[in-house]
Amino acid sequence: PMSLYATIWDGSTWATSGGRYKVNYKYAPYEAEFADLVLHGCAVDPIEHRTTCLGSDAAVYDTITMSADQRTAMDKFRKKHITYSYCHDRVRYPTPPPECNLGPEAEDFLASGEAKLSYRRRRGKRYGRSSVDSVL
Repeated sequence: PMSLYATIWDGSTWATSGGRYKVNYKYAPYEAEFADLVLHGCAVDPIEHRTTCLGSDAAVYDTITMSADQRTAMDKFRKKHITYSYCHDRVRYPTPPPECNLGPEAEDFLASGEAKLSYRRRRGKRYGRSSVDSVL
């Protein structure tokens, strides 16, 4: 059987403006549960890094990718909503972590990993209008 082990750590000192927002441990311990998990894939030889997928199975797994339209939509969403990326945080991580794939997106981030342009939602009633404007 397959199992998963994870830890939760308090990253609020660096992830929330120097600890501005604290972790609420009121709901600890945290627990996640998977039921009826079904994974489809092909085994890979750990030494030779070759897949055991052959024939029709290989064709099925090669076609499970995002379309160009889906990729464009995801890129637009990321550009609009991402405010920080540890992969682009050169101050904290001079050498990017191994899971990070840096590409043209890097120019959208400051050395601190914060997005140069982030379109944050404005809250409140009709941002930019005062009650005087509505009377006139």
